[in-house]
Amino acid sequence: MPLKNYAILKGRPVANRLGTSGSPHYQVQISADGEMYRIAINVRSQDGSEVQFLVRQPFEHPLTAAITAMEEGCVPVPSALGGVALDFIRGNLAQPWEFVPLPINAAGPDNDLNEKIDGYVQRAMADERAMVYAFGETWGPEEKADKYFGFKPGRGIHDIHMNQGNPPGPFAASNGPWQDGGLVFEFPEDGKPTLWTAIFLKFQTQAWHSVDDSGTPLPNSGNPPVPLPVDRDIIPPLDQPDGLVRIIAALVNDVATPETERVTLLNTADRAIDLTGWALKDKMKAAKPLSGTIAAGATLVVDILPADAMKLSNRGGIISLIDANGVKVHGVAYTREQAAQPGRTIPFQH
Repeated sequence: MPLKNYAILKGRPVANRLGTSGSPHYQVQISADGEMYRIAINVRSQDGSEVQFLVRQPFEHPLTAAITAMEEGCVPVPSALGGVALDFIRGNLAQPWEFVPLPINAAGPDNDLNEKIDGYVQRAMADERAMVYAFGETWGPEEKADKYFGFKPGRGIHDIHMNQGNPPGPFAASNGPWQDGGLVFEFPEDGKPTLWTAIFLKFQTQAWHSVDDSGTPLPNSGNPPVPLPVDRDIIPPLDQPDGLVRIIAALVNDVATPETERVTLLNTADRAIDLTGWALKDKMKAAKPLSGTIAAGATLVVDILPADAMKLSNRGGIISLIDANGVKVHGVAYTREQAAQPGRTIPFQH
């Protein structure tokens, strides 16, 4: 069954504790409108393996407009499409090849998971305007004081990581869509747009692709047998669907009448790809069927017409590319601000 108490906590970080081998969670004390909470972030897997880590900075996603309007505090979040719930896969928050495993501790500067997370938490603690948004499952309130920071009642939020794709075993019961954990930082900057930063974590045992209604792994959807390169724009192998064809740009705010929106695809493969049965989908899963082929190394511009079910909102949205097997091979997101310039095409980097 999915998480029972999925929620979002918004507040100011006021204290922290690094994870250790005996307590492999990075801890953050949060003050939310005068109430205290603790965030517990896995920095090592229970089986001893390294946690996979991704920082998205700047984090450009329609989610930011929704959460910045929230009041401080901890509120339940429905695990459903269309709200503020996180889903790494369906929400187009990340690509699988972007995650890199990191140790809990390692000699040298800025090369382990404790240090990576600590850098952003320390920056947020030093800036009174900064806010932290933690997505995960809540616990408490408890009658006893918090064991790390001493405030009472003890309470907080954990499971700050991907919460789907778990294989059969002790964690399979927590699988579910639209309930992934994560950390989002809001850093206001004088005279500049707010800098949003997101931290996403994933266990190496978790499959990237999962069933829409249960979050259980799709057949043959485990992690690639050979780790994919990280920290650069990779060319995916042909036996891995992710990123084989990518969405590289979109015109979402056309100036012509009637308005015709456009999505540009790139085939990274060394052969032509048959798009029969493929589709583009918007945030609400309305589809634009595709057909024909896209040549090796070529681009294809897909027109989204007024009569099509799929819509590219000027208020921000997501665009997903689905193959003939129903598997998402790539996805992107854009914000209201990116769509605010009529006639301009938005480029996508990931």
